[in-house]
Amino acid sequence: MRPAVLFVSPHPEDAALLSRMLRPLPLALEHVAGLEQARAKLGLQDYAVILTEARLPDGSWLDVLSLARDAAPGARILVTDLRADARFWAEALNLGAYDLLVQPFDKSEVRRILSHACSRPAARQVSRAAL
Repeated sequence: MRPAVLFVSPHPEDAALLSRMLRPLPLALEHVAGLEQARAKLGLQDYAVILTEARLPDGSWLDVLSLARDAAPGARILVTDLRADARFWAEALNLGAYDLLVQPFDKSEVRRILSHACSRPAARQVSRAAL
């Protein structure tokens, strides 16, 4: 079974582009347009990676991160943004994201990061209450 990647983005053209980029890899990409659709999908299937846009029509990447901690605790969260900079990258990592993908997408970078994220054993999530 191929590892599954859930892409949360209001932009179907980005999902089509990612699908083409990932075609040679043993990854299955699914696309949803926002937070509520992601919530429904996460109840039905396990995902190795959740790739989310920073800003969504019904929330943000932080909402996706929170949702994943409850509904998909082993999934790695990747954030993507057009305006990503070093400060945003550091914030995302400090708050629990696995990595950041800058847009426009670079094919080799997308393949490298997603392959690496999917090939690692499931992440063990530590609750903030335990810290």
